[in-house]
Amino acid sequence: MIEITERSRAEVRAIRAAKRDHAVSLGVDEAFVSDLVDNFYAAIREDALLGPIFAERIEDWPVHLDRMKTFWRSVLFNSGEFSGNPMVKHIAIPGLGERHFAHWLTLFYSTLRRMAPDEGGTRLVGDRARAIADSLLTGIAIRRDGISGSRAGAGLPHVG
Repeated sequence: MIEITERSRAEVRAIRAAKRDHAVSLGVDEAFVSDLVDNFYAAIREDALLGPIFAERIEDWPVHLDRMKTFWRSVLFNSGEFSGNPMVKHIAIPGLGERHFAHWLTLFYSTLRRMAPDEGGTRLVGDRARAIADSLLTGIAIRRDGISGSRAGAGLPHVG
């Protein structure tokens, strides 16, 4: 059994603070995350490919947006505040595949480039978005195709 000591808690807090400080130094702070999520999901809702997928599943957009802001703060700042299982949600969507994730990334990158304060912020957030898309797509493909799906996200676009 691993003993959690005050020292290890302090180390975790220091790591989280360093990640947050790094993101903030690139202009990626809580306000940026909030604006990015709001603008990105406004684009999603209008999108011909992805809009209907979200519309079928999201009943309360303010609640979903708050959840996505929590998710992205956890991803970008290592805040530990998000709890949930995005993989389960995505596996449950019939027919979800590479074209959906590639399109999601294209919309995300477009929104990000319009909003990011500098190239470092664009790279930080864009790389995390691609890793998330790759992970979800790979999880879906492995469930559907077995181990042969393990490189499903190899063809997804990068932020640039």
